[in-house]
Amino acid sequence: MAKQGDQIINARTGQKMIFLQTGKETNGQLLEIESFNPRSAMREPMHVHPEQESAARVLSGKLHFLVNGKEQVVGPGERIVIHAGAPHCFWNDDDTEAHSVQQFTPALHIDEFFESFFALANDGKLSKSGMPPFLQLPLMGLKHRNEIRVTSPPWAVQLVTYLLLAPLSYLLGYRASYHSKKK
Repeated sequence: MAKQGDQIINARTGQKMIFLQTGKETNGQLLEIESFNPRSAMREPMHVHPEQESAARVLSGKLHFLVNGKEQVVGPGERIVIHAGAPHCFWNDDDTEAHSVQQFTPALHIDEFFESFFALANDGKLSKSGMPPFLQLPLMGLKHRNEIRVTSPPWAVQLVTYLLLAPLSYLLGYRASYHSKKK
């Protein structure tokens, strides 16, 4: 479980996160991370945070956000707030590394999701579109359903699929939290 000062790196996108404040340290009120995003052709999947507001304050460089179908570029000194349930993704399309501070309120367990997601990326387990292995999804999707969901297929379809496949995923050795196999 992440704690203040811990750092994780996503080998797929090059994103580095440093945990500034975790949900455990703020009684579940806030997750605050420092994020460094180099230019990358790899983008995260379009997703929503159903019960969390997320925000990013850019310190240097630029981040491109697609929120509710509208692209916004956020530069140094600017902040974006993404309301709970708003479909979005972000990326760095510029040559300069983007440095930002991102917040999630309430924190819930999004830090655990980031740790698992980055570990999957580091082990080369994400698809070209940035998705975890098909049989990993039911367990992660159910565990983090209040923190993060992809936008397609619709949530009802995801939920039924996850509930049906979760026992098989578990029997085959998958777990809701993924830890890197690399040392």
